[in-house]
Amino acid sequence: MIKDIENTTFAIIDVETTGGVSKGRMTEICIILVKNREIQNTYTTLINPGCLIPTTITALTGIDNQMVASAPSFAEVAREIYEFTKDTVFVAHNVNFDFGFFKKQFAELGITYLRKKLCTVRLSRKIIPGLPSYSLGRLTRSIGIQLTGAHRAEADTRATVKLFNKLLEIDAISGYETIFKALDVTSKEATLPPHLPAEDITALPETPGVYFFKNEAKKIIYVGKAKNIKKRVLSHLYAKVSKEIALAQETHHIDFEQTGNELTALLLESHHIIKHYPKYNKVQKRPTTTFQIINYTNRKGILQLAIGKTKTTTNSIATLYSNALAIEHLENLCQEHELCPRYCSLQSQGNACSHYKIKKCNGICQDLEEAQVYNKRVQEAIYSFQKQQDSYIIKGKGRTPTEISIILIEQGDYKGFGFVDAQESISYFEDFSTYITRYKSSYYTTKILQSYHKKNTNKDIITKTRV
Repeated sequence: MIKDIENTTFAIIDVETTGGVSKGRMTEICIILVKNREIQNTYTTLINPGCLIPTTITALTGIDNQMVASAPSFAEVAREIYEFTKDTVFVAHNVNFDFGFFKKQFAELGITYLRKKLCTVRLSRKIIPGLPSYSLGRLTRSIGIQLTGAHRAEADTRATVKLFNKLLEIDAISGYETIFKALDVTSKEATLPPHLPAEDITALPETPGVYFFKNEAKKIIYVGKAKNIKKRVLSHLYAKVSKEIALAQETHHIDFEQTGNELTALLLESHHIIKHYPKYNKVQKRPTTTFQIINYTNRKGILQLAIGKTKTTTNSIATLYSNALAIEHLENLCQEHELCPRYCSLQSQGNACSHYKIKKCNGICQDLEEAQVYNKRVQEAIYSFQKQQDSYIIKGKGRTPTEISIILIEQGDYKGFGFVDAQESISYFEDFSTYITRYKSSYYTTKILQSYHKKNTNKDIITKTRV
C-alpha cells in the first residue's frame, strides 16, 4: 500500500506499436522515472517487432521497417526494462493500452509483469473535469503544455510527465485523494476504459434491458442485452479477453434502455443490431434469406402455391426463414386439403404429379378435376393455414411495478412491443395496438419467440377470446 506519494517513484511510459494489443507488437518504448515531481532517469529504445510495420502506422509515427531493422527485439531488452521499472508505479496516458503490451510481451517470455497502475486520462477527467477532449494532444494544449513530435514515444512521454506533475500539483491540495483512490487495490476503477466518464457507470440500472457501447463519435459499436444491465456491462469492462479489451479501449460512452424483462430485451437487442450493424456484434449480422409462401393464378386459371425468396408480402400466406420449413408447410397443406404437389411447386417435372410422400391429388394435373373445384380447396387451405396463425399478446413485467410489458403477435407475425399501466382496463384486443412500438419481424425475432414458447406455458398469453 502506497502511503507517501512524494517518495514514490513513478515510471511514466509510452509505447509505439504496429497495432492493437491483441495482435500488435511494440516498435518503440520510452520510460521516464519521476520522484517528487523530478525526473530521475530516462530509458528509450526502438524495438524490432519481428513483423512488418503497416504503412498507416508509419504515416502516423514516422517509424518504418528500415528504422527498426537493426534495433533490439523485446526479448533482448526485457530484463533491462523489468529492472528499470521495478518498485515503480506504471503511469501512462490510457494505461491499459501500454500496460497491456508490456504484460503480453513479457508473458511470451514466461515472465509475469505486475505493477501498480495509474491512468492520466482517468486522473485528468477527475482532477481537471469539463475539458473538451482528453486525448494527449488536445488535453496538453488545453492546460498550456507543449507537445512536439506527437506519436513518438519520447515526445509523448515527456508531455505525459508534465501532465502528471500538473495533476500531482492540483491533487496535493486534497492530500492526493484522487491518486490514492486510483491506487487502491480494492477499487476496480483503474480497469475501466480511460475515456469513459464515471457517471456513465454510476447511471447504469440493475434491471433488465439493452445497453449500448459507443465510440468517441457516439456511434454504437456494441449492443447487448441483460437481466442486470450494470452487472453485465461491468463484466465486459473487467474481462481479460482480447476482444473485450479492444471494445473497452474504443468505448467513450455507455447508454441503456430498460425493458422490464429479458424477452423484450432480446427483441430490442435484435432490432438495434440489425439497425446499427455494430462493429463488435457478430451474431445477428449475418444475412438471412426470407421465404414467402405465395399464391397466384397460372395461365390455366389454376390457383397455384409456391415458395419465393422475396421481401414482398403481396399474395403472401406466410413468411418463413427456412426453405425446409416452407416446404414442410406446403406438404402439410397438400396432404390435409388433397392439393396437387405439382401446383404447389413441390414437383417441377412431368405432367402428372408423383410426389414420394403426397398421394392424395384428385387429378387436376391430368385435367381430371375442374379448376373451379380445385381452386376452392386451395382457398380453404389458405384460410385454414392463416387461421392457425394466431393473434395474441405476451404480457410480462414492466419497467416499474405499476406497468406491464406487452408483445404483439398478429397472425403469427411479431409486430413489436410496448408498455401499459397495470391498472389499465382494455376491453377489445385491437386496443392493445395503440400501446405498441412497431418493430420488424426477422429470423432472429422468430427464433426468440419460438424459444420463449418452448420454455413457457400460456399463462401470460392474452388472446382475443381472453380480453
